Amino acid sequence: MNPKPTRRDALDNRERILTAAREAIAASSSASLTAIAKEAGVGIGTLYRHFPTREALILELYRHDIQHLIDRAPALLADHPPLVALRLWLDEVAHYGRLKYGVAEVIHAATDGGADDEYFAPFVAAIAVLLKAGAADGSLKSGIDPEDVLLQLSVLWRLDPARGGEARAGRILDLIVDGLRATP
Repeated sequence: MNPKPTRRDALDNRERILTAAREAIAASSSASLTAIAKEAGVGIGTLYRHFPTREALILELYRHDIQHLIDRAPALLADHPPLVALRLWLDEVAHYGRLKYGVAEVIHAATDGGADDEYFAPFVAAIAVLLKAGAADGSLKSGIDPEDVLLQLSVLWRLDPARGGEARAGRILDLIVDGLRATP
């Protein structure tokens, strides 16, 4: 038995909800589902049909955004030298960290602190792709453990965007990249 295909308008509603939620949660981690539905131009019932709980909505945003970051690593390498690609990717990770601020505990709880996170290995692999390319062209040190880099990046989720988080993230990323360079 084949499942009934999702109607185009339902898919459009889902995307509008995700877009509105991403913006609303980036502005305030306590954004209401009612406000998100209104901004998306749908009724609250439509929002709940797609995302029965606030946690479900946050986790879907997480899945979408993490997959985007995973996919961006090789795409950036295709268009830029490895060191530039790495920095551009890290900037995108920092931007995501600003969006994640305030809802990280929901994601952390849902993924058992990362132990059950299906995106952990692919995210580490994305880091490895960037590091390997940089080591191959001599711009980055060789033998760097991508999980070590991920641990360094984990501080980004704790930077309050309202308290200079963006500037601090830039400085932290400079330190990380400087530590990864083959020649300082």
